[in-house]
This record gives sequence, C-alpha cells and structure tokens, in this order.
Amino acid sequence: MKGGVINLLKAKYLVDQGSMRNWRFIVFLILVCILMIANSHNYEQKIFKISALETEVKELRSEFVDMRSKLMELKMESTVSAKMEARQIYPSSVPPKKIEVVKEEKKGFFEKLWQ
Repeated sequence: MKGGVINLLKAKYLVDQGSMRNWRFIVFLILVCILMIANSHNYEQKIFKISALETEVKELRSEFVDMRSKLMELKMESTVSAKMEARQIYPSSVPPKKIEVVKEEKKGFFEKLWQ
C-alpha cells in the first residue's frame, strides 16, 4: 500500500512500460472534461438569452396593451367628433338611413324564352 501511494505520487504510471494505455485514458478524460465545460457554457448562454427574450416579450406585451387602449380611446365617437369640431365638421343631426339594394335574379335561357 505504501509503495502504491508513493508510485502514484511519483507518477510512475506515466513512464512505465504500459503507460501508453494510461496516456490514452488521460487524454480521453481531458477531452470529456473540455466537452462538458463547453456544453455548460453553451447551456448558460441559452438560459441568459431565454431570460432576455422573456423580459422583452413582457415589455412588448405591456406596450401592446397600452397602444390598444389608446386606439380604443381614439376610436370613440366622442373623441372623433371633438377632433372634427376643431376642423368645423360637426356630427349630423339627421340619423342615417339604410339603403337596400335588391339584386336581380339572373334568368336562365329557357326562362327568357317563356316570357
């Protein structure tokens, strides 16, 4: 046991005769660690981007609601009539009348013959 710990501390497993297998395993572990670190960085970047997009969506939604309420206010008849009075255009005192257009039926060839 004592010799094993000393050999481990002296890193004899890297210079002994079967050390090529150990070097391959060490390089494999280093590559796996690099991939894990790169993956975690990529994951964190995506999380930050998602949170930024969520805040932007919240801001755009609140702006949309604000603009929609302003539009509703501008579409009201009282607002339109007040703005038109500044141009000396007043609402009509006579209510509008509905105009109905009666569409003539197209008669077929045989119906025209029998008239």
